[in-house]
Amino acid sequence: MTHHPHVLALGSGRRTAPEGGGRPTAIDKRPVESFAVRDPGPKHGGLGSGVVGDEIGNPKHHGGALQAVYAYPREDQELWEQQTGRSIPSGGFGENITTLAVDTTHALVGERWRIGDVVLQVEVPRIPCSTFAAHMGVPRWVRRFTEAGRTGAYLSVVVPGTVHTGATIEIERPSHDIDLLVLFRAVTGDLAAARRVVDADVVHPEVRDGLVETLERRRGG
Repeated sequence: MTHHPHVLALGSGRRTAPEGGGRPTAIDKRPVESFAVRDPGPKHGGLGSGVVGDEIGNPKHHGGALQAVYAYPREDQELWEQQTGRSIPSGGFGENITTLAVDTTHALVGERWRIGDVVLQVEVPRIPCSTFAAHMGVPRWVRRFTEAGRTGAYLSVVVPGTVHTGATIEIERPSHDIDLLVLFRAVTGDLAAARRVVDADVVHPEVRDGLVETLERRRGG
């Protein structure tokens, strides 16, 4: 049975301290029927998450306009379930939107998702961090997640509004070929990928500047 791209589940989270202590995190998202999204503004001094009522545990690394909403495919979670032998509920990766029939790994930078009146734009992949690893409790999680490259998609909010569970996602793709996997490889040290992304000039200037810096440093070093 073929599905059309749609919102399988929505999640929103509050910051809580992990059992056993440690830095408070909001990675554990609870299911909601709908939520409002808006542009949260800059990462530093902005509103954090693009989802109203959603909290961010570590604003230094998460949130802001380019990471306003996080989407992850249910199909990829099911693959991880098979590989790790544990159950992963929708929202289990800290995602706000759990998608069905959307390939976020090969989502193109700048592609737009129209969900009802809302328009979101694919910006950057997720870079796995220690909070995510601790939440998963899977040995070598950061390395495994990085090697697989199934990162999910961070999206900016182009047109604010309310997203509902079950809503169709209409995808408008740009005409270049820079997808989130290429960008993820570029930001995690693949110099050929970094060069390709820089040359294509389709990513946000902030992201591109970081890659240019890396390439210049490698060239100089």
